[in-house]
Amino acid sequence: MERGRRSRVRPWMAWVLVVAVAGVGFGLYWFQPWKLWQDETVQEALPGAVDVTEAPAAAPSGAAPSPSAPAGPVTVASGALISHEHATSGTVKLVRLADGSHVVRLENLDTSNGPDLRVLLADAPVKEGQAGWHVFDDGDHVSLGKLKGNKGNQNYAVPEDVNLARYSSVSIWCDRFDVSFGAAELVQG
Repeated sequence: MERGRRSRVRPWMAWVLVVAVAGVGFGLYWFQPWKLWQDETVQEALPGAVDVTEAPAAAPSGAAPSPSAPAGPVTVASGALISHEHATSGTVKLVRLADGSHVVRLENLDTSNGPDLRVLLADAPVKEGQAGWHVFDDGDHVSLGKLKGNKGNQNYAVPEDVNLARYSSVSIWCDRFDVSFGAAELVQG
């Protein structure tokens, strides 16, 4: 009789074990907790920036600079990142390049790594604390792509059809959990 009882318990225990393993596997995939200990540093130069180590050719004395020389990158707006769900610091700049295109530049970024992080250009106001965690996908926003790294300097091209006057902030956004890791208000000037 003991033998019959064991055979009924084993299939039940096997199903519990299968469900538990599947649950742990799904949880690991969804949360990706190992990313909290993995840093990815990106060091991109600003497109079109002049390398100061290369001296320009000297113009003949009395000659005016060439009017056809393109202007270098110009910072149109900028702001400091504040922390939301995770400690985040650095500077965000909206930069107009010499060809008229725009990039959002993250400088000295330092935040946590996480699953499905993106850079959002948004119309939402930047709010301190938990009040600012979930607002950046509520209104008008544009994803500029996946975050290239959680540390360093990096550039994100702004699509040409984006009306920049409509957007006032940038967020490091976790798309998987709909939460801001950090954000900056873009201030003109």
